[in-house]
Amino acid sequence: MVPVVIVLAAGTIVEKLHGHEAAAASVYGSWWFATLLAIVGAAAVVAIVREKMWQVPHRLLIFCSAAIILLGGGLSTWTGSHGSMTLKSGISYNSYEDDNGNAHQLPFAVTLDGFEVVTYPGSHTPMDFVSHIAVEGEKADISMNNIFKRGGYRFYQADFDEDGSSILSVAHDPIGIAVTYVGYALLAVGLLLVFISPKSHFRKLLKGSVVAVMLLLSVSASAAPSTLPRQTADRMGRIMVEYKGRICPLQTLAKDFTTKLYGNATYHRLTPEQVFSGWLFYYSEWADEPIIKIKDGELRSQLGTDGRYTTFNNLLTHQELFAEAKNDKNLAAANEKMNLVMMVANSKLLKIYPIADSLGEIAWYSQNDQLPMSIDDDTYIFVRKQLGYCQELVVKGDFTTLDTVFAKTLRYQQKLAAEVIPSQSRLNAERLYNALTTGRWLAMMTVTLGLLFFALSLFGYKWSAVSSQQSVISVFRIVPIVFVGLLTAFLLLIIILRWIVGGHAPMAGGFDSMNLMTVTLGIVALCVARRHPSAPSAALLAMGFCQLVAMMSGSNPPITNLMPVLRSPLLTLHVTVIMIAYALFLFVMICSVAALIKPSLRERMVRTNLLMLYPAEALLAVGIMIGALWANISWGNYWSWDPKEVWALITLIIYAIPLFATNNQAFKPSGTQEIKFHIYCIVAILSVATTYFGVNLILGGIHAYN
Repeated sequence: MVPVVIVLAAGTIVEKLHGHEAAAASVYGSWWFATLLAIVGAAAVVAIVREKMWQVPHRLLIFCSAAIILLGGGLSTWTGSHGSMTLKSGISYNSYEDDNGNAHQLPFAVTLDGFEVVTYPGSHTPMDFVSHIAVEGEKADISMNNIFKRGGYRFYQADFDEDGSSILSVAHDPIGIAVTYVGYALLAVGLLLVFISPKSHFRKLLKGSVVAVMLLLSVSASAAPSTLPRQTADRMGRIMVEYKGRICPLQTLAKDFTTKLYGNATYHRLTPEQVFSGWLFYYSEWADEPIIKIKDGELRSQLGTDGRYTTFNNLLTHQELFAEAKNDKNLAAANEKMNLVMMVANSKLLKIYPIADSLGEIAWYSQNDQLPMSIDDDTYIFVRKQLGYCQELVVKGDFTTLDTVFAKTLRYQQKLAAEVIPSQSRLNAERLYNALTTGRWLAMMTVTLGLLFFALSLFGYKWSAVSSQQSVISVFRIVPIVFVGLLTAFLLLIIILRWIVGGHAPMAGGFDSMNLMTVTLGIVALCVARRHPSAPSAALLAMGFCQLVAMMSGSNPPITNLMPVLRSPLLTLHVTVIMIAYALFLFVMICSVAALIKPSLRERMVRTNLLMLYPAEALLAVGIMIGALWANISWGNYWSWDPKEVWALITLIIYAIPLFATNNQAFKPSGTQEIKFHIYCIVAILSVATTYFGVNLILGGIHAYN
């Protein structure tokens, strides 16, 4: 399998350097790669016969499934056809063009009756694309994740053009998909038998069991410029605003604005709403405040600033630098922050005025937007003058009246746009979520405690011989359990709040997946804490790293509406299963580190790691299969050799090696083999890191996100 891993990894590099088409032609679609996969399939068959696997059903099914899945992939390549067709309303079409530009006849005609873009309530953000078609008198709707099947052909909503034409993807692959799905089914049954068959290695391990560093908290304080009182700023934060394609409290916009500028949601103990209101009403003071974070040292030198932060006025005096902003990511980031401040200063970001057009549809406007012609005089004056009146009250210091104005503005919004404003429960959930996620303190504290207790756990067994120190040992064991439990519960609350606010399971980004991995680690540690007292300490360290990754950008990503294609229940299942697998792989790595540091743990950690590797490997395999099913439902192609797909497959192969090698006694849990096993488990985590981080940051592809 080593040559396969090398070729797959090389293919992702070729794609990065020369593009997907070049990788498909020179690697994935080449005759020699097909030959290599055929050899792998044949090797699986030979192994079945040589090892008489019919005596071990779960191994037989897993090896058979590998050969069948490879056969299905070959059949899809050789006999399947994929292409597209563009439909104009009222015209019948009976052919499509494949990916190579060749025309294929359909045994029936497809007519587009109409096409529509369905938007989220109260915004212009697309929620779905729907083609209304007719096929020989049969009416059907095709939308994202809702395909149309007929005569072995499958039609997917792919795109649309400006004149209202619909672009459909067409797939015709009845043989390859059927064979591949049979392989998936056999693999699923084989994996299930691994955990329930009395003859499986996993069950034997169960009878026989997890031990599983970098930042310090930092605070700073200095006098901040003028802003609204906390209570008044909070009242302002309750006003609704259209932001990132949805209607939300202004508090959310203020939090993202502050985090974008400063790298943290709070500034000198001021709330995000206070910071935002400071820029809005006390612009001249805030323009000289060193709040804009500049990460690049060279750019800081060019701006003439000694620290990590500069002022808005300083950026304005160096505007000539930003002429090349498109070609330099550091300049582009600083330019983006400067433009963001300008948008707040001129109120462009404050789309807080819902106005109905001549058709009665609600749209949200800022004070300086071009307003619809249908607006009445009173509303026009209110929109143009309201913020000016608020500024007068701020100058006078009449914050009581200002509170009333903010409250009346909210009532105005609720009266005109009640049908598009989220329910009060969702608004309360969003405000609570914003209040709970205001900095990186949690990640820093978790890593610090993880380092402390992980180090202590490695020497805890020696202390146990000293009876006078038993109370100390109990504290060192109980505290990590308590903190792991509290952190797990807190992050579960965060996930639930994001789910309520967003209206969908929060699984579509790096922040969400890292939270899910942290929760998984916590649950695993709590489940095994009784039998393995050191597990919570190891988990605490791993959970801290996960939270650092979640927070490394300095902010939590805003809760936004999902892309239409992501509005599928398979997204939640796909991400959940794979992130649990990654969490277990990370746990295995921590255990192996502990085993190498403390030799007395080596044999025990071999058994523990194998016990974790079986479910981790099974979950990763299931996650890949779910992703393939989802891709087939959404795009008509269950495998596209995308870098993340390829590296997930590489990870699956790498972690399969110690499992099968253990059964073949290549990794014997004794002597020097234990060291080799643990080194392998530590090095293997690099494949997970490449799959999760390398693809996102370097390799790219359709699965890449930041």
